[in-house]
Amino acid sequence: MGSLFRSEEMTLCQLFLQSEAAYACVSELGELGLVQFRDLNPDVNAFQRKFVNEVRRCDEMERKLRYLEKEIRRDGIPMLEIPGECPEAPQPREMIDLEATFEKLENELREVNQNAEALKRNFLELTELKHILRKTQVFFDEHEGGANTTESMTRALISDDPNRHIGHVQLGLRDKQESLEFLPCFVAGVILRERIPAFERMLWRACRGNVFLRQAEIDTPLEDPSSSDQVFKSVFIIFFQGDQLKTRVKKICEGFRATLYPCPEAPADRREMAMGVMTRIEDLNTVLGQTQDHRHRVLVAAAKNIKNWFVKVRKIKAIYHTLNLFNLDVTQKCLIAECWVPALDLETIQLALRRGTERSGSSVPPILNRMETIEDPPTYNRTNKFTSAFQNLIYAYGVATYREVNPAPYTIITFPFLFAVMFGDLGHGALMAAFGFWMCYKEKPLQAKKIDSEIWTIFFGGRYIILLMGLFSMYTGLIYNDIFSKSLNIFGSSWRNNYNESDLLTNKLLQLNPDSKDYLQIPYPFGIDPVWQLAEANKIIFMNAYKMKISIIIGVFHMLFGVCLSLWNHIYFKRRISIYVEFIPQIMFLVLLFFYMVMLMFIKWVKYGPDADFLGSSDPEVIKTSAYCAPSILITFINMMLFKTDPNTRPECDDTMYPGQIGLQKFFVIVALMCVPVMLFGKPYFIMKEQKQRAGHQTIEGTAENGAAGGAAAVAPAHHHDEDITEVFIHQAIHTIEYVLGSISHTASYLRLWALSLAHAQLAEVAWNMLLRKGLMSRDFEGGIFLYVVFAGWAAISVSILVLMEGLSAFLHTLRLHWVEFQSKFYAGEGYLFQPFSFEVILDSAGQGEE
Repeated sequence: MGSLFRSEEMTLCQLFLQSEAAYACVSELGELGLVQFRDLNPDVNAFQRKFVNEVRRCDEMERKLRYLEKEIRRDGIPMLEIPGECPEAPQPREMIDLEATFEKLENELREVNQNAEALKRNFLELTELKHILRKTQVFFDEHEGGANTTESMTRALISDDPNRHIGHVQLGLRDKQESLEFLPCFVAGVILRERIPAFERMLWRACRGNVFLRQAEIDTPLEDPSSSDQVFKSVFIIFFQGDQLKTRVKKICEGFRATLYPCPEAPADRREMAMGVMTRIEDLNTVLGQTQDHRHRVLVAAAKNIKNWFVKVRKIKAIYHTLNLFNLDVTQKCLIAECWVPALDLETIQLALRRGTERSGSSVPPILNRMETIEDPPTYNRTNKFTSAFQNLIYAYGVATYREVNPAPYTIITFPFLFAVMFGDLGHGALMAAFGFWMCYKEKPLQAKKIDSEIWTIFFGGRYIILLMGLFSMYTGLIYNDIFSKSLNIFGSSWRNNYNESDLLTNKLLQLNPDSKDYLQIPYPFGIDPVWQLAEANKIIFMNAYKMKISIIIGVFHMLFGVCLSLWNHIYFKRRISIYVEFIPQIMFLVLLFFYMVMLMFIKWVKYGPDADFLGSSDPEVIKTSAYCAPSILITFINMMLFKTDPNTRPECDDTMYPGQIGLQKFFVIVALMCVPVMLFGKPYFIMKEQKQRAGHQTIEGTAENGAAGGAAAVAPAHHHDEDITEVFIHQAIHTIEYVLGSISHTASYLRLWALSLAHAQLAEVAWNMLLRKGLMSRDFEGGIFLYVVFAGWAAISVSILVLMEGLSAFLHTLRLHWVEFQSKFYAGEGYLFQPFSFEVILDSAGQGEE
């Protein structure tokens, strides 16, 4: 857990591996997941690297596996999950066996699919021919029965089957009573139903109305063999005269992708053809069934191992990608790598390298050397499933600079607490805590389901944050004594009512005076007195003052803690100048102004209070400590900053809260203002002074060397890289202005704790009064039904608006308070993340990409 407070100490290492042992060693390091390799061939094209052929082979195997997976999912066959641990990366010689297996499966499946598609195409043609023979038989039966006109044949065809839609188009025949005996030529076929209207119009225009079209819909959908989609088609028959029209009609059918089939004119031939078609359809059904059974067996056998195959191929591919980052020495027998590793895990990494060497059978052990570098190492914080969610909140703002103080361990407490200050409700907090506890309790089953929803992924990833936010909200709800806008009367009340019943019923604006005998002067044991829930007149005034002061106090302490963490950074990085000219002025500025304002609040709470004997008392001390003489903290702080003193309009009260207040406040303001030029000019002055000293030392050393050379050619000494003093001054000016103005704006920003807390309480009260209160006031049997409906609406509003929307709003405001108001005091966030070569990370990202 030490790395949670400050990132792990990292070291740059050089690794020498024998060529025959490199694959096994990298495989062991991938299982370990503690090494980040650097690319030693940045200028080499990806297609010119040593192991590019192996990567291509892996890509080809992965393509074949994706094809198998697509076919398995298409048939709805379940793929078995990997039992226990993931399989290890196979040896390079096993790639040939895997390639042969995948090649055999792909060829067999493609052959089966091609045969099945051909069979389905034949089946479709026979099915369409069957429908043509059935539909056209109706037409020829009517013709043989003496229907001499197209109109009478249409009426007969329609009346024959009322459930079948049969339309006809008689296109411009010169004699509309012309018999079918003068239309000896015809073609029959099948076309998509949606193309019928355009098909009719094209026949009209191209044939000049000298054709006769009849069409009937096929009731059942037909399966397209190419796409396996269900399509609706219609049967048509076209009568015409002459070879010229025949050629034209066939070209139109071809253009509309209509399929033409032979249709005999003789009834006996049609019946014989229909019997033959039915026989062939039955035979095709048998063959199709056998083909589908064979395909299913192949896919079921592949589904048992496809997850393992994916893991193996991806591990092989990741290993060769990593080997492409290495450098080859001149002898081509050794691979050289550079990598970042945690200093504490060097022994573990060396053990993994030894295991890899033993697996490969190599007799030459690998060599791991630590290197000196001026490059900034990556940032690595060890986390678990609980701390990772809070660490990701920090990374969303910026990755910590190497070995910088990590805000995550403090955020674990402060984040849910500040959220709870805005979301303080025992009932709503219990709902949120129950949801978070359910996700934590069902963690493994929910992870196994792999729900494909971005919103669910966010909720589930922050399950421990949600749980803590709910628990802290329950605590602050008890402090506010607020549960669904109502109060818990656990310890009774410290207030007593002295009004009679008639006054209470006629006047809703009555107030209980704390200066009277109504108040027993006994503090409530825990939280707020429940009587305030009944105070319609001044409840808002009381809660407003209470929550506003609490917000300022929490904010000032939170910012002070952030400034104190910057001292930890200065001490660790040995920035002695920054301690004197940054930390000390910053902490003094914040303490002398804003922490002093907080202390005035505590002084006011302790010194002034309601006194039952105030109204009739003649003792001046009793009057001076009463609520009547309590000053306004805001006015006092403004006067302090302006060096101003208001005239005393209450002679019986003291001018100040304690002796010497005015002089001490002036001293505090003057000292705080003097801290500003120290922050502004201190660091640039010391840096400029150090540069001058360094330049003087270099001049003296150069003179001594020149004298010792005895007239030899002088060698210019190496100069230390100095920062431009103008840039230092500008940076420090920006930092100082940001801190001074930010101290004021950040303190005001914490008032969002007060504002959102009041808003949440008022929304909950409105929901209760507008809905549930009316339902509880209803009576009789109808009142029960009304209450049932009203409760459903109230519950829906409570969950959707007060828990989800208000919870999201409070979460975002809490995030801003941590990122801006807290972390800006000590956290630079200018590092880059440690991304080790890890099979677990690679497989997880690949699985998410598939989903």
